[in-house]
Amino acid sequence: MVLTRRAVRFARFLKHCTVKTSTVNDLCKWEKCIFNLDKRAFSTTRCVRLYDNAFSRSTQQPDEYWAEAAEQITWHKKWTKVLDDSNSPFTKWFVDGELNICYNAVDRHVESGHGERTAIIHDSPVTKSIQKITFKELKREVEKFAGVLRKYGVEKGDRVLIYMPMIPEAVVAMLACARLGAIHSLVFGGFASKELATRIHHSEAKVVVSANCGVEPSRVVPYKPMLDEAINLSEFKPQKCIIYNRPGFEAAAMTPGMDVSWQEEMTVDYSVDCVPVSAMDPLYLLYTSGTTGLPKAVVRPTGGYAVNLKWSMYSVYGMNPGDVWWAASDLGWVVGHSYIAYAPLLNNNTTIIFEGKPVGTPDAGTFFRLLQEHGVNGMFTAPTALRAIRAEDPEGKLLRQYLPLENFRTLFVAGEHMDPETMMWIQEIIKKPILDNWWQTETGSPITSTCVGLGMQLYPPSGVAGKPVPGWNVKVLREDGSETEPEELGQIAVKLPLPPGSFSTLWMADQRFRETYFTKIPGYYDTMDAGFRDENGYIAVMARSDDVINVAGHRISAGALEEAILECEDVVESAVIGVPDSLKGQIPVGICIIRQGLEKAGEDVIRDVIQAVREKIGPVAAFKKAVIVPKLPKTRSGKVARNTMAAMAANKPYKIPATIEDASVYPQIKAALQTIGYATGD
Repeated sequence: MVLTRRAVRFARFLKHCTVKTSTVNDLCKWEKCIFNLDKRAFSTTRCVRLYDNAFSRSTQQPDEYWAEAAEQITWHKKWTKVLDDSNSPFTKWFVDGELNICYNAVDRHVESGHGERTAIIHDSPVTKSIQKITFKELKREVEKFAGVLRKYGVEKGDRVLIYMPMIPEAVVAMLACARLGAIHSLVFGGFASKELATRIHHSEAKVVVSANCGVEPSRVVPYKPMLDEAINLSEFKPQKCIIYNRPGFEAAAMTPGMDVSWQEEMTVDYSVDCVPVSAMDPLYLLYTSGTTGLPKAVVRPTGGYAVNLKWSMYSVYGMNPGDVWWAASDLGWVVGHSYIAYAPLLNNNTTIIFEGKPVGTPDAGTFFRLLQEHGVNGMFTAPTALRAIRAEDPEGKLLRQYLPLENFRTLFVAGEHMDPETMMWIQEIIKKPILDNWWQTETGSPITSTCVGLGMQLYPPSGVAGKPVPGWNVKVLREDGSETEPEELGQIAVKLPLPPGSFSTLWMADQRFRETYFTKIPGYYDTMDAGFRDENGYIAVMARSDDVINVAGHRISAGALEEAILECEDVVESAVIGVPDSLKGQIPVGICIIRQGLEKAGEDVIRDVIQAVREKIGPVAAFKKAVIVPKLPKTRSGKVARNTMAAMAANKPYKIPATIEDASVYPQIKAALQTIGYATGD
């Protein structure tokens, strides 16, 4: 049998990671592939055919393909037409169909005899508590809280703003809204009053659901004062605020006439049936970053979302009903909406809500304690979390105490570019597949991934984010609209129509929806990300389009430069920004974090970093400057705010995003940049 180039890469990868033959055979048997190391051959004919057939049908016969997937959902009224694209980009899926997503996520599992299965595990190292909730218990709580919402006037189509920490009550509130056909807008707990006020006003939330506080590793964050200030700032006033007082913490001061207690209201034993809604009715609003200063809320249609999420849990993530799943994100982000709350519950999985951090609660072994203790089968996290763990525990000593992870099968990463060095590091320790996938708030589910349930290889080429997920007809385009050659950097776009579950519009802003995403490349969704496709169809997402650095006419992605920097063993994390240059237009500057306890002089590290980039990228990058800082500015979802650092370096005005977890890093970065002649303004 002829050894393919991909098999050679795979064999070299396994050699590097010291994976035992038995482990490989077990993994490949599980994905229904045949791997024979003795014959040095990797046969994936059946696997490739399964994925290829699915992708082909989803793009060429979308009506038929998604109609089959929709049979896994219980419908109150079946659709009359699967796809109506007569008014693109305002695509309609499952026209005239009616359903309730809460029924599909909770009630039907109880009715089918799975009421005693654990639906939610709340693991909170910051409060030193673990709580388990069965589907039967979840149904009871959701019914009761739906009754509370209805008592205060919430009906189908009304908006409810949820401002809560990472606790099960947040998911109960989401599901209760869905049960009534109301539209929820969940805001990350701890958002500042001004940002919260903007969302209350823009959504015209009839009711706000909140809590007395959130708990961080080193402090308690009072939510109620921020909520009170937000309501004062908002021109639109909610009719009622329902406040959950967390046991063991100071109760919130209640505003007479406005605030009521969650605990007191839940003493009434309400019974509320699920309200059917149209497939295109909004399930939720999710606010995402905008550049105009105006709020931008993604609208998620109920029917297509339910179909796609249920389908994706097996087809993409390989999760069977009854498996334990953990998305280590926050409920306020799209990952939390899709893969903490709705998708695992739709698929009859146990989902974990984690109230902690990858390091510091109490240490860098926390993630792996959860994987072992709860028998997790699949996990989703951000690359930045793994980099933080690696920086804290470079030898993996804290991780290894929880090995082997006997139930664990696959670790998925997304949120930003996954550098191969960190991927190799975690792969070598846990001996499990690490699979990058790529998606956005707007899409609601992965655009590209290794689709485990469709038999794709569990060890794809390094540096890629998988292949286009069925339904996502991904193209990499040049500025003139022509397709790029393999390995050529270009703009990533998706040929319309978008699949079920993607956003249907922006709230109260149809024209902005069209202009922002669909006018630059006619007939396509503009992802605003840059990357390339390799010769085998894998997609590598290298940077946001505005993170591509134009050096004397050469387009170089920040992600490629950051990968090169991480070849230097002293650096655990990096970001690259473009700064103005009178000769070349732009040049890159590296911002680096070095490993703890390093005794090497900083100038020696910088010299090694510059040499690493020169060797991997070449002189064309004109990479000659870098600085060392203690931390990078990151959003709470783990994304590095390169644009604000670039503006700072260029002495341009910038605004620190409300989502930045620790804004105190900016003065330190400014001081470092000033040592090399940048960020010299006030």
